[in-house]
Amino acid sequence: MKVLNRQVSFESKCTFPLFFVLAGVLASTACSDVEEHVDEPRPHNILTAVERAEGWRLLFDGETTNGWRRYNGEGFPEVGWEVADGNLIVLASDGEEEGNGGDIVTEDQFENFELSIEFKLGPVANSGVLYRAVEIEGEPIWHGAPEYQVLDDTAYIEMNTMDMYKHLTGDNYDLHSSVETASNPLGEWNHARIIVNGAHVEHWLNGVQTVAYELWTEEWEGLVRASKFADYPEYGRATSGHIGLQDHGHTLRYRNIKLRSIEP
Repeated sequence: MKVLNRQVSFESKCTFPLFFVLAGVLASTACSDVEEHVDEPRPHNILTAVERAEGWRLLFDGETTNGWRRYNGEGFPEVGWEVADGNLIVLASDGEEEGNGGDIVTEDQFENFELSIEFKLGPVANSGVLYRAVEIEGEPIWHGAPEYQVLDDTAYIEMNTMDMYKHLTGDNYDLHSSVETASNPLGEWNHARIIVNGAHVEHWLNGVQTVAYELWTEEWEGLVRASKFADYPEYGRATSGHIGLQDHGHTLRYRNIKLRSIEP
């Protein structure tokens, strides 16, 4: 009984001070841990254990151009592209709109997949991520492949030299306009996702779905006939193909390029 009375007396005098002291220590430690975690740089161009288990594969290792080559050609372009600081970089071409290096494609082809890719725009940047790209001799990649537009939106809107409807970041180039603007400011990284599953396609930008459409429907056929692709019979017809990155003559960086195949 005396022991019980001693415990009660100790608690009545010391519980609250000790509680606040301990709480302060724990909170300080927790905050310190959080700050250290936030300050730690997130590794790029790697797969987590979860991603590997989910079937993701890296398309860019951050150090080499392995797995990529020029469109309609052999080997990787000797100019116009470089790998630096863990980024796959398309370089400015001193005014040449088609770029010095030309477009590049994955060596492998893919049918149904989810693609995840990060990009950072330079001033007046203009590029695109193309999917189910097929190589047509003597023709540019965009004659056959749908394109996720990548652009310095503000710069081109301010130029006012052309209609930018269906031509902004996240759009299905020249066919579908984004339902919501989701680009980060110039100089910040953006995260794009492209889902292609049978005839179904989705574009995502920084966690926002910008476009969803169905290939080969009556609606899609009408949009193609009304677009710049009307004269290109191969456009959008392939059921599998390469992933392509466009060299449009402006500096732009890509990283964390990952893909997983999905069942139709």
